[in-house]
Amino acid sequence: MPHAYSTLTGPRSASVRSGQAQPHERLPEVLARHREAPWRAPVPGHTAAAFEQVCRLLRAGESDRLVLDSGCGSGVSSRLFGEQLPGHVVIGIDRSAARLQRCGAHASARRQGNCIWVRAELAAFWRLAGRAGWRLRRHYLLYPNPWPKARHLRRRWHAHPVFPDLLRLGGRLEMRCNWRVYADEFAAAVGLLTGLPIQPERLCIDRPCSPHERKYLASGHALYAVVAELGGAAAVA
Repeated sequence: MPHAYSTLTGPRSASVRSGQAQPHERLPEVLARHREAPWRAPVPGHTAAAFEQVCRLLRAGESDRLVLDSGCGSGVSSRLFGEQLPGHVVIGIDRSAARLQRCGAHASARRQGNCIWVRAELAAFWRLAGRAGWRLRRHYLLYPNPWPKARHLRRRWHAHPVFPDLLRLGGRLEMRCNWRVYADEFAAAVGLLTGLPIQPERLCIDRPCSPHERKYLASGHALYAVVAELGGAAAVA
């Protein structure tokens, strides 16, 4: 039976199309290389400045109650998580000035209540957070670009050189997507690097957390979540 949201009006989204029908066979090899050779790419100056802006917006005692909303778009999901987690500080990060303009953070980091939004490159921001000793309570990675062509495997976050750094931030990591292959790969990558037994879950949504999620539900897509309890710091094998 179609999901109730399929009756909503508004723009529809095409399902992910790919010639890849199962997890990429080279994923274990790629992850082994990332594990053996930590990523050393320079951090862009604008992201370093953005990270410093966020640090200045944090108040005393808040550094141990951090939640990241990575790839937050226009910041709708960050507001929702801020409402759901009043004792935490939710930091929404996105690279798009156009999207962040909707919450007033296109030029510099902005705080409203327990939410902070900032424009930055995700991979560099995660590395800076690790260097600063951040240990997250939660980390949301919602509907990342799936890069569905098999030759683009390394562009997916779970096959990117930064993935071990992402895991070391710890906390409850939740990735959502609308492509089962991506969910299977992400779960496998977390398992390979941490030893945790992770399996994707089919999502049943009562309240969409973002415009993307609402659009995918309205289009009748199956949605998946990968949740990993990484604790205070993930032990990357």
